[in-house]
Amino acid sequence: MQLKKKINNLNRLYIIFFYSVLFINFIFATSSSANSFKITNLKISEPFELNFNKEKVINKGFKIAFLELASMITTSGDKKKIENTSLSKIKGLIDSFTMSDEQFLNNEYHVKFDVNFNKKNTLKFFESENIFPSIPIKKDLLLIPVMVDLQLNKISLFNKNIFYEKWNNNNERHYLLNYILPSEDLEDLGLLSQNSQSIEDYDFKQIIRKYDLNDFIITIIYKNNDRITTLSKIQLNQFIKVDNKKFETIDLFKEKDLNLIIVNLKNTYENYWKSINQINTSIKLPLTISVNATKHKKIKILEYVLNELDLVSNFEILRLNNKNIYFKIIYNGSPDRFISEIKNKGVKIDTQKQIWEVQ
Repeated sequence: MQLKKKINNLNRLYIIFFYSVLFINFIFATSSSANSFKITNLKISEPFELNFNKEKVINKGFKIAFLELASMITTSGDKKKIENTSLSKIKGLIDSFTMSDEQFLNNEYHVKFDVNFNKKNTLKFFESENIFPSIPIKKDLLLIPVMVDLQLNKISLFNKNIFYEKWNNNNERHYLLNYILPSEDLEDLGLLSQNSQSIEDYDFKQIIRKYDLNDFIITIIYKNNDRITTLSKIQLNQFIKVDNKKFETIDLFKEKDLNLIIVNLKNTYENYWKSINQINTSIKLPLTISVNATKHKKIKILEYVLNELDLVSNFEILRLNNKNIYFKIIYNGSPDRFISEIKNKGVKIDTQKQIWEVQ
């Protein structure tokens, strides 16, 4: 009996040791890729002169990469607060960087730059600046730009609609929204003509349902001489917003004036999308989740998913025994959002007990 008891005790110790090693190895294997913000394929150039200094190029790359990251995960208003961040602070946020495709062309040095920013340190930096950043999620959506010429009393969707023609001409690298414009369709033109007198109240459902997209923006542009007003109906992730803008002394035949309006509207839509995905780092929700210690695959999946969730600021093994492993998780959001996010990643949680369990 004593021999059997000793063997059982050794088995328990082995299980505890095995899962401790498994956990540590897995965290080291995934943290380098999951816990960073990546800025890739930045093209940096510098005149190749007698006083050429490669360190100057690297520092320039760090600054540009930081500003691009800020453009991706903060609103345009918050970005202004950190535009003058010192190079030393920026360097403190960087885990690693690589340079590739170095070339010397026409007395200029060209290189491609990849920079990995430590996610945890970066979020702490933004919190210290009283900025709540956003999860950089890219989104495809339908954009229907309708131009209304009040002088001519005419509605345009495709032909002679400069916004339809030029909308996707210039897209910044940091943009998260990818706009799908409707295909030219005579039926759609007919629907607009039928509803021309009440275009602001028209729901566009007959046009929207032709596209396999849940998110859309209807932008109605009113032109009255040199005055432009816009009405935007925005639906993203089931959130709905209406936005109105006015632009004075505008000549749409001038590229500068046209781009002014398009960039302004795109920034408005980007800011709204970021506000939906904002990370409130002041919320630190502690969660405890248990996993059956014999379910090797489930443990690996859970650890991988926790590393992938942007709102998980930290997690660790709280305790373990021969039956269960208990994870302590700090989450920057609500319990419902955590359950929804982790379920979408393929992990089901039983929340009926005081300590949640992975099913």
